[in-house]
Amino acid sequence: MTSALDQLKHFTTVVCDTGDFQQLAQYQPQDATTNPSLILKAVQKDDYRPLLERTVQDHSSRPAGEIIDQLLIAFGQEILKIIPGRVSTEVDARLSFDTQKTIAKAHQLIALYQACGIERERVLIKIASTWEGVRAAEVLQREGIRCNMTLLFSLPQAAACAEAGAQLISPFVGRIYDWYKKSAGADWNEARDGGANDPGVQSVRKIYAYYKKFGYRTEVMGASFRSAGQILELAGCDLLTISPELLRTLHDSQDKVERKLSPERAKEAPIERIGTDEATFRWLLNEDAMATEKLAEGIRQFAADAVKLEKLINELR
Repeated sequence: MTSALDQLKHFTTVVCDTGDFQQLAQYQPQDATTNPSLILKAVQKDDYRPLLERTVQDHSSRPAGEIIDQLLIAFGQEILKIIPGRVSTEVDARLSFDTQKTIAKAHQLIALYQACGIERERVLIKIASTWEGVRAAEVLQREGIRCNMTLLFSLPQAAACAEAGAQLISPFVGRIYDWYKKSAGADWNEARDGGANDPGVQSVRKIYAYYKKFGYRTEVMGASFRSAGQILELAGCDLLTISPELLRTLHDSQDKVERKLSPERAKEAPIERIGTDEATFRWLLNEDAMATEKLAEGIRQFAADAVKLEKLINELR
């Protein structure tokens, strides 16, 4: 029997979401994504400690922030030796509300990759889906630097990213699910509110339909999954980035996988185009309590992990 993972690959480009590149080869993903939290988690393992120590030693005279950049590129290089496609490398979350500094950091990351002989086409620069981040992506995309818009929780964010010409977006399925489940409390019923009705799944389906109906070329990559069931409900999405643990679950399963999303069906969806000017973007995001809270929380979390990584680097000098 064919595994659920192999069946999924017939409908969707499978991406691995990890800093632990030693787990990549067995699942044969096309692309890979990282973030500050995943890199921090990886470098605390004995297997990756030498890479951290070598990077700090080689660049010990530089500020901690620059050493983090070198560490991100070191992980990216190792990942690209294993996968055939692209690696996503994230801009410091503390720059999420500064368009010009986000652009400058993206230029630095691409330059570091190119100095290692890696073409920019194999790198996606991850940027938070704030208004300022979207504007940075618009500039970078025109320069041929491809962007992965992360911390995305709403259709207004997705619409603005598409209008800006972003290469790819990463709507966070699991974090949306978490918010609604916590908000519902004792009223949450997994049988009723999960599966196809999962609010995270529904959000990605709506974004996917919006893109296909209005002809946007930006890729949709579902992210931040809590279960294999969430992943399978999005079979047919352009890409899905999945943790090694859930890749293992899918690899070990022989359940039948059915395509749930397709461009043909999406184009028939009863969706209206929404405004993407700054005032409309900010108002619609403000009106969505879940998206507002999860975006702010995600930026804080990634920023905090960057600070922890800096502290770890400074301790090794």
